[in-house]
Amino acid sequence: MTLVRFLDPRGDVSAEVQAAAGERLLDVAQAAGQPLEGTCEGQMACSTCHVIVDPADFEALPPASEMEEDLLDLAAHVTRTSRLACQIWLSDALPTLTVRMPGVSRNMMGR
Repeated sequence: MTLVRFLDPRGDVSAEVQAAAGERLLDVAQAAGQPLEGTCEGQMACSTCHVIVDPADFEALPPASEMEEDLLDLAAHVTRTSRLACQIWLSDALPTLTVRMPGVSRNMMGR
């Protein structure tokens, strides 16, 4: 199990949930009511599930693929530890994961 902590853009905790190994962060976020659209449903055709990973947790994640890096170029408020939630799969090797929602979200309509 992984304790997933979601922070709002100000850095305040908006939700904390336990998630099983093998779950995708995007699905966990949506079930917890977090504002991640994920309109491409994991097919990497958009950047609407961008999150900013806590630096300590970021180092524990497998590196982003080249395609994910390219899609992050389309997201707003990208940082060094930005990732797409649809590409983060939880594992027992990651006991905690803290992610912050970016300052604004972008959907397929550009809003």
